[in-house]
Amino acid sequence: MKTGTRAEAAADTGKLILRVSVGLLILLHGIAKLRFGLGDVATSLQRANLPIAIGYLVYIGEVVAPVFMIVGAWTRIAAGIVAFNMLVALLLGHPHELFEMTAHGGLLLEVQWLYLAGAIAVALLGAGRFSASASRMTARR
Repeated sequence: MKTGTRAEAAADTGKLILRVSVGLLILLHGIAKLRFGLGDVATSLQRANLPIAIGYLVYIGEVVAPVFMIVGAWTRIAAGIVAFNMLVALLLGHPHELFEMTAHGGLLLEVQWLYLAGAIAVALLGAGRFSASASRMTARR
């Protein structure tokens, strides 16, 4: 196997791990909202004087888009939607805690920031060869 091929396989494997892990972790949040309702989303919208109805868009950002990320179809768009969802969640849900530190020296919202950074990375990197998009491209050839 050529070095370039091995490096490409490693890069594609890294893209797969990143896209599936970020997608799955966000999807779990979406599933919880499907089971238990909007909860804090509705509260954050009310606090910002926004209609609660727009809170239902969170299901696109936390259920639909993550599924597309996991499968690897329209990955860059899906990851962009997840990133936008996380940005809104940070700005509306935690406006005064964005850079707050814990007693142990970590960011209070480090998980949310990691979700945002991971989604941005997936949007920039794309799905890689281990994805539904790559399978479609191979089938066309």
